[in-house]
This record gives sequence, structure tokens and C-alpha cells, in this order.
Amino acid sequence: MANHKSALKRARQNEIRRIRNKSVRTRIKGIVKEVRQAVSESEGVVSQEKLNAAKSVIDKAAKKGVLHKKTAARKISRLSKLINAASA
Repeated sequence: MANHKSALKRARQNEIRRIRNKSVRTRIKGIVKEVRQAVSESEGVVSQEKLNAAKSVIDKAAKKGVLHKKTAARKISRLSKLINAASA
């Protein structure tokens, strides 16, 4: 455990950020699962709406620094590719 005042503060900050980031990551996992499920059930319009919601959530996570910018782009790209393949 940390002994210095600054190290104790850093530990508190890290814990708060970890909890905040955890909720954002969980939201990303859930929305990605919803998109994949909509594609597997062949719901064209619904899957496109879910994709737009997923893009928003993923971009916000990247903006907050929870995800790296390129990781977010990769996730969005793969979901878009999945929906385009299903609709074709």
C-alpha cells in the first residue's frame, strides 16, 4: 500500500477512474452484443439503428480516453462490415 500523501491520492484517483471506465467498457460490450444479435436475427433496419447507437457509445468512450482512438475505429469498422455483409 502507498505511504506518501501523493501516492495515496494517486491510488484514490486510480480507483475512481477504474470504476468509471468499467461502466463504460461494460456498456460497449453490451451494445456490441446487441448489434451482433440483431444481425444474426436478420433485422435489417433494427441492426442499422443499433449500429448507430454503438458508434455513438464507442466514439464517446474513445473521446473520454477509455478506449484508444484506433481501437474504437477498429470496433466500429468490424461492426459496419458485419452489417454490410448481412444486408448484401
